[in-house]
Amino acid sequence: MQKKFLMNLLLAFVWVALTGKFLVSNFLFGFALAFLLLWVITRDAESRKYFTRIPRVISFMGYFGYELLKANLQVAYDIITPRFYMTPGIVRIPLSAETDLEITLLANLISLTPGSLSLDVSDDRKVLYVHAMYIGDKDEYVAHVKNGFEKRLLDILR
Repeated sequence: MQKKFLMNLLLAFVWVALTGKFLVSNFLFGFALAFLLLWVITRDAESRKYFTRIPRVISFMGYFGYELLKANLQVAYDIITPRFYMTPGIVRIPLSAETDLEITLLANLISLTPGSLSLDVSDDRKVLYVHAMYIGDKDEYVAHVKNGFEKRLLDILR
């Protein structure tokens, strides 16, 4: 997969050099064009993983950006208004993530989102404890984390 990504980057840089326009938009167009070219010429199934993983990464970045913006606006609104809308609490989230990398990335993504903080992982690594400012319904919050961050992260890593 790393070879395909490096080849994609190299072809994108070649595109930028050939067109003579050193712009981010031109690089992104070259990257997309190289991605399509590599997708067309790739035959073996092992190399095809790259072509499913890259769209998932882009989708995840969009999802995380949306969640980050939404959480920032929610916290900012709560600070500006005279009444607090917080319903803080600690939630126990059962984990589907198994490896140290998966658990660490999930915990960091949760902590990067304003209004939530990963506190601890159980000794058997099956539960993540999270403090959140806006919980509301605990089951709904757990489902949001499991079906949002965790599912998308595991789709990329596995």
